[in-house]
Amino acid sequence: MSFTVFLGNLPTWVTADDIKQWLAAEDLVADAVKVIRNHETQESKGFAFVEAPTADEMQSIIRRFDRAPLEDRLLRANPAQPPKGKDAPRGAPTAAAPANSPRPMQRDRDRRKRGGRDREQTPRSAFATELAKVL
Repeated sequence: MSFTVFLGNLPTWVTADDIKQWLAAEDLVADAVKVIRNHETQESKGFAFVEAPTADEMQSIIRRFDRAPLEDRLLRANPAQPPKGKDAPRGAPTAAAPANSPRPMQRDRDRRKRGGRDREQTPRSAFATELAKVL
């Protein structure tokens, strides 16, 4: 079982080592710290994930860092939520769409192709008819 804390509203200069030092100064333990960065610029996105070894340690980290002041902002700390949307693992269904339904962007694209109507289009060839039966 994972005991991961979402630590948000961080200044962009904060590194994983900074967070580890803050935890150590408070006698808190983390198995891992990952600051999330922009893939292109490598600049911090302003949040991190802290993996705690136990549920009690996770709650201690949350109590210490939630709404803690840093520079001109208040940090946010809460239990991390499972990924959803575009960040979800490939092929994993999300709560918003069952595994067999088209993705939202695909539905929008299909709707535009049909002139804004959200209804089934009649296949125009025997091949398309057979394909529609399979899908």
